[in-house]
Amino acid sequence: MRILITGGAGFIGSHIADLLAAEGHDIVLLDALLPQAHGGSEAPEWTRDHEFVRGDVRDDALLARLLPGVDAVCHQAAMVGHGVDPSDAPAYAGHNDYGTAVLLAAMHAAGIARLVLAGSMVVYGEGHYECPEHGSVRPGPRRNEDLDAGRYEPPCPLCGRALAPGLVPEDAPLDPRSTYAATKLAQEHLAAAWARQTGGSVWSLRYHNVYGPRMPRDTPYAGVASIFRSALARGEAPRVLEDGRQRRDFVHVTDVAAANALALGRPAGADVLVPVNVCSGEPHTIGDLATTLSAAVDGPPPVIAGGSRPGDVRHVVADPARASALLGFRAAVSFDDGVRAFAGEPLRRSVAPA
Repeated sequence: MRILITGGAGFIGSHIADLLAAEGHDIVLLDALLPQAHGGSEAPEWTRDHEFVRGDVRDDALLARLLPGVDAVCHQAAMVGHGVDPSDAPAYAGHNDYGTAVLLAAMHAAGIARLVLAGSMVVYGEGHYECPEHGSVRPGPRRNEDLDAGRYEPPCPLCGRALAPGLVPEDAPLDPRSTYAATKLAQEHLAAAWARQTGGSVWSLRYHNVYGPRMPRDTPYAGVASIFRSALARGEAPRVLEDGRQRRDFVHVTDVAAANALALGRPAGADVLVPVNVCSGEPHTIGDLATTLSAAVDGPPPVIAGGSRPGDVRHVVADPARASALLGFRAAVSFDDGVRAFAGEPLRRSVAPA
């Protein structure tokens, strides 16, 4: 197949490109080289093995030139991360939602019916919780006064008792709690509407906490693994918010690339968007990540800083069952092996100010 990968010079997109090319596919990369993710105006060295076009996914004239002859689109282009403050909102909506709308319109004009979308676990908000009295419940946003007092666990919204976190399935209620999260959910709605209107097929691969080589460094838009790595590279201790016991699902970027390859090989079905967790299914704490990275480079131990970021959730660990059943996907890289290797792998060069 000939496959267009938007965001193809980026952290995840570049690994997808390498894997698909190794499988014999014809790949074209489109990337705007946003300063939030790239440390300069030059394309990264790993793009040299592929057909690369620098451009914006919002450029409909460019897409009209690129899409003829393309069999499927792997849409990775996005402004990612937690961001800085609400002033980021127009940029997030412009890149993520308007960009997706322009791409979908161009795909329709070109007669392309297969899309794999980079979704995100952030659409869930908090993960899955069980109350000993009320069963499965959805806690509301945590109160600032509780966070300031170091009470980080969300209580049962009905009785106030402690909750047990579990694995979140794809049919969980959706509750985005940041600007980025809201734009990722809007991408799914746009793609679902496109599928219904055109007979197209969409997998939304809801990535959990992806880490691995080629992550950007020294930027507030990067994931927590990159933020900790950047601190250690400066000789500083990783700074862990809250008490470090918040649980996440860390998945290696090579596993994420494998999930994309599987999705591109299996249409989701006509007139439909199918969401799938791309995850390990194994809970690890943020403190585990910081400790493992520090130990791997003989760096300073993590500092538990308390506090929290607005919109942060406490626990999100995914149920991997649907990915296994529908795509045959299972994460192959263990947490210990992946994180220890990541500790010595290259990050992208420092990011220029936006």
